[in-house]
Amino acid sequence: MKSMRYIVTRPCLQEGSLSILKYLQTTFPQNGPAIFVDEKGDEHSVQVDTERRRVWGLGGLYHAQHLGVNDVLIITTLAPARYQVEAIVKPYAPLPSPRRDPNRPPETRRVVVSSTAHVREVRMQVIPLPTDDHAEQQVEAAGNSTPENAGSDTKVIGLRINSPEAMARSHSDKPGQDKSNPVNPGQVNSSQVNPGTEQAKADLAAPASHPAADHSATEASPAQPVLLSSAETHLADEAHLTELARLTGYRLDNLGGGVLRLNVELGAHGYAVLIALDEQARTAAAWNEETGYRVLMCSEDQHPQGVSRLTREAVAALTENARLAPLSPVDLRGYWKAGHVDLESAASVAELVSAHLAQRGIFSFVLLSLAQQPAHSVISVPRLADRLGSGVNYAELGNVLETLTRAPFLALTPLPGGQYLMRVGVTDLLTDLAEYADGIRRRVRAPASAVGNVVDPASAEPVRVETIRTNAVPREGIRA
Repeated sequence: MKSMRYIVTRPCLQEGSLSILKYLQTTFPQNGPAIFVDEKGDEHSVQVDTERRRVWGLGGLYHAQHLGVNDVLIITTLAPARYQVEAIVKPYAPLPSPRRDPNRPPETRRVVVSSTAHVREVRMQVIPLPTDDHAEQQVEAAGNSTPENAGSDTKVIGLRINSPEAMARSHSDKPGQDKSNPVNPGQVNSSQVNPGTEQAKADLAAPASHPAADHSATEASPAQPVLLSSAETHLADEAHLTELARLTGYRLDNLGGGVLRLNVELGAHGYAVLIALDEQARTAAAWNEETGYRVLMCSEDQHPQGVSRLTREAVAALTENARLAPLSPVDLRGYWKAGHVDLESAASVAELVSAHLAQRGIFSFVLLSLAQQPAHSVISVPRLADRLGSGVNYAELGNVLETLTRAPFLALTPLPGGQYLMRVGVTDLLTDLAEYADGIRRRVRAPASAVGNVVDPASAEPVRVETIRTNAVPREGIRA
């Protein structure tokens, strides 16, 4: 039998599965259980899902064979629904050796040749290129190779002259000096200075005359956090609340004294939320006179006493959730009523938004599956549910199909026996819906020429109505 080669990927290891790629479709032609036999003769029961193009239940095989990413499976068909599997574990590649550049110019370093309490003589020493595994030892040896007048303890310059550290270091380097009697810099005779170090003394004296500049150049000061003033913090909080109110349907009012109000005018369902931007705002007159839920604006790590809190992190999270799916004051009223609105409350709102997005995703999933069905054909619900898999249950599928039978879709017609007639293809349906939405959009944005007057019963004022004609042929229930 022909053997097929499959490379294991990270999702395969995580899910314990195998992807049925195009070249493997002949190897796994049908759904149902199957048996994988490894090299030791152990049998592993798996499930072949040709609709989703996966083979499930391979976690035990991967674990037993100690497989990793990019390892190889050799799959051979022994009989229908029975396969021989051979695992090939790839060895790890050796680490590449460092590259040697023969044309690399020689490196130099500054080494201390002679030092006193005030002056150190510095020369440039050439460092040979490393050619073997002991490159670091050679660099160290090159740094320590100095002329005869250099002491046995040769160091790279790291201290400024006239600094206390330099004096202590130079004093401790002299082998004949008594450590119990420190050297006074003022008592050092000029004759003790090596004549050959006069040029080095002149070169090093210039940077020593500006210790403040040298210190600022050698030591980087840590970045200081930007602290906002109280007024700037209030303006930032008000801007964030304004965006949240715009997305969720509140009206934001500034009552003065650091007190803001989120107001909802929904008749019996209306309410207000008073927000104090700081502790001082709780003493303002508007805070005590107005009615509604009361919260104090603070950070997530702050826990004020005697008042509910609204954290800035929660406001940012609610704003992001409102951008993903519509949120209304009715949805948020329970959170204001419960007390604190923090990241825990925002996580609960995120679950609500996720449920809305999941419903939208299910509707899109069903619609894309129906796109494979031609117009004027009969749809079998069990067959459609089998095609959708476990991602959509029967209740959710029934709700979507019932929605598609009503206006403005009118894409399906219920038939006896739980079947539906596909009245129009999904492509034509979406085209008609786009034209219908475009017509409504033009009516809302541009009420131009009037054909008739309609009286609004609430205001008793005439409203101009525009008739829009399109070149598309309208279908029943979808008219522009």
